[in-house]
Amino acid sequence: MVEERLFAHRRDLFTRLDLVFMDTTSLYFEGAGGQSLGQHGYSKDRRPDLRQMILAVLLDGDGRPVCSEMWPGNTADVTTLIPVIDRLGRRFDIARVCVVADRGMISAETMAELEARRLLYILGVRERTDKLVRDLVLEDRAPFVPLTMKKRGKEADYEAKTVMLAGRRYIVCRNHQKAQKDAADRASIVAALERQLAKGDKALVGNTGYRRYLKTISDDHFAIDPDKIKEDEKFDGIFVLRTNTDLNPLETMLCYKHLSTVEQTFRTAKHLLATRPIFHKLDETIRGHVFCSFLALVLKKALEDRIAAFGRSGSWPQIIADLDSLTETEIEQDGKHFVVRSAPRAAASLALRAAGVALPPTVREAAS
Repeated sequence: MVEERLFAHRRDLFTRLDLVFMDTTSLYFEGAGGQSLGQHGYSKDRRPDLRQMILAVLLDGDGRPVCSEMWPGNTADVTTLIPVIDRLGRRFDIARVCVVADRGMISAETMAELEARRLLYILGVRERTDKLVRDLVLEDRAPFVPLTMKKRGKEADYEAKTVMLAGRRYIVCRNHQKAQKDAADRASIVAALERQLAKGDKALVGNTGYRRYLKTISDDHFAIDPDKIKEDEKFDGIFVLRTNTDLNPLETMLCYKHLSTVEQTFRTAKHLLATRPIFHKLDETIRGHVFCSFLALVLKKALEDRIAAFGRSGSWPQIIADLDSLTETEIEQDGKHFVVRSAPRAAASLALRAAGVALPPTVREAAS
């Protein structure tokens, strides 16, 4: 009920939850991981030796955490999306939702359920393994619509277009800087391949990074395949979305790019908020432990919004470091006890001002 009350607290006549961003990650346990949550599964933390749980965080269109969901560690991503969306409607009394999720959430069954429920969605597509996308959608010759945007202080050049196929709407997007990197990486691999082939090609059999550009010419002998290189070029900087919204291609792409906020949320929860390691032995205490991290994310977002209202931005790691540096020291002089406070650093001052917290005087007499 806490999540519902938090949502209701900030809700007004104009509050909507049109966009819901969802992503999942795995959290590993140092011990058994409760009675049911701790299971072995695909580890996004690269710790397959440990039991884990699956955590999902949902954000609204403004980047505010709405709720979290937890499942046993062997739960597949593709099975989580529909149950979560069903619970959203019941828990938060919302009628219209547009789900934005990554390609790991997609399956034929998931798409069918979304369509049957008439839910709006923007979902990533596996462009390399989806035959329709690979052979037909990416072959569309319609012009792209360009967009230049700022990314980490640098300009990033994107473009997007709509492709309709069998009644389905796809958005083909390209990041030009990523395309240049993909081309350079491929050229580096091909150059390394040429050097290796000159020495002997048996060692290439087990290298999947190399084999994607090779063809077999005889038993255990390979040569560079120019057709495979040409095929790979069409994926440079490309990502494909499937949607049933009426947003234009650039709006759809920007909505999907906002998923990076969820990824950043996971990084914050795991590292800065110290969700890991988890040592609890019971499911309910594990859920409580993770939920406390979720509440911390809510407070973090609220503080960031207040800082933004000043026309400023704050580095969260720097805020934490500066707050940690605040100290008080007790001293005695002439039979009197005093408490001396250190001066706050810039990021701490900004955070305290945004939170409306006043620091005590620099020097004050200690209570006897």
